[in-house]
Amino acid sequence: MSRVLTLLTNAFPVWVLAGGIIALFQPAWFTWFSGPWIVWGLAVIMLGMGLTLTFDDFRAVTRMPKAVALGFLAQFTIMPFLGWSLGRLFGLETPFAVGLILVACCPGGTASNVVTYLAGANVCLSVVMTMCSTFAAVFMTPLLTSWLAGTLVKVDALGLFWSTCQVVVLPVVAGLWVNRLAPRVVQRVQLGLPLVSVIVIALICASIIGASATAVQSAAGRLLGAVFCLHAGGFGLGYLAARLTGWEQVVARTVSIEVGMQNSGLGVVLARRHFADPLTAVPCAISSVFHSVIGSVLAGWWRWRDRRRG
Repeated sequence: MSRVLTLLTNAFPVWVLAGGIIALFQPAWFTWFSGPWIVWGLAVIMLGMGLTLTFDDFRAVTRMPKAVALGFLAQFTIMPFLGWSLGRLFGLETPFAVGLILVACCPGGTASNVVTYLAGANVCLSVVMTMCSTFAAVFMTPLLTSWLAGTLVKVDALGLFWSTCQVVVLPVVAGLWVNRLAPRVVQRVQLGLPLVSVIVIALICASIIGASATAVQSAAGRLLGAVFCLHAGGFGLGYLAARLTGWEQVVARTVSIEVGMQNSGLGVVLARRHFADPLTAVPCAISSVFHSVIGSVLAGWWRWRDRRRG
């Protein structure tokens, strides 16, 4: 059973990609998963992340402060400015440009921990980086989005802050305490949690793409190009930043994955709650497809290189 669950979980780019493509042509299959479903779905994902964490993970930050600091700085500098620049470079319509900036200002994605494992990188470091950027996102995501997207539309920074607290901090902290108080229960359910997260992410992305299928099809070339370049640039520049600052291959891979993979689900929820145009959420949904596929391909390539060298 564990092998089957692992196999299904590791195939998450396939599920996300398949859901997105089907949603373009059969929107009704997925658009039922909207509104409160998306908010609660993301809360379940973040709760699952909290259940995988312990207070020892927080202590691990003190053992690798420089690597964590590098990942943090790269996450909240490289991606936001890439998002802002690519929106202008590709000449995206305002809601798409704002959505691209929003997802670029989000923290690292929870799926990055799975991809880090597949890539043979430092999983512990990945978890700590994701944890730090997730909690920092309570302040950084509203601040950066307001700064970079505020020139395009009015941004409710305080509203973004409160929503981020609700859908990120509270579920993660709840999961952390449940793990501390009932570790045996958590061990029993932990095996299936990653697959649950994958299913929810796929449903969220397919729902958003399905609800805006016509707009996605009409702006497909520029929109897809901008989102692809955002994540490809994040992976590449994250890796380069780590190597230029003297880190070894394993840490460079970890930083690359953390920077390149965003919490697109959070972007979707924030876009739906705080931006009037529903198209703002579309780049966030497409983002989940691209970072999952690029990350998985990179992980496979790195593993293949390691096997050849070994």
